[in-house]
Amino acid sequence: MTTLLDQTVLPDTDGGDAQQLDALLAVLAADQSVIVRAGEHSAELPEELRQILRTVLSNLTQGTAVTVEPHRTMLTTQEAADILGITRPTLVRLLTDNEIPFTTPGRHRRVQLTDVLAYQQRMRTQRAEALTELAAPDPDPTEAGGFITTR
Repeated sequence: MTTLLDQTVLPDTDGGDAQQLDALLAVLAADQSVIVRAGEHSAELPEELRQILRTVLSNLTQGTAVTVEPHRTMLTTQEAADILGITRPTLVRLLTDNEIPFTTPGRHRRVQLTDVLAYQQRMRTQRAEALTELAAPDPDPTEAGGFITTR
């Protein structure tokens, strides 16, 4: 594995780490608690961190690079827009439309990371529901009390 800028990990292209990654993934996927031990110290791995590590390892074994980036819990509008993959003016419109809560501690708006992630999840859910609705077969108009005319 190669690390770039201390944040992005590239998958192993020569296959040398594949066995080790598979073994770690198997340990994290088991339905047992995972204890991390370093010398005389040990601690149980929290479930949230376990899921994150499982996702990272799974992506690396599939040949996908992984970037880990810390986020503050209070974001600027630009940081929030970057997380959502939209422009800052679009984010500001969402804020003024009360789609995402915000505060104005000084002159600039600030957004809670949890509110940004909640909005992102709401949008994903709405898109999935709309796609499911579009993919559903049209009901037969004759069964719904309608009629079909032909010429």
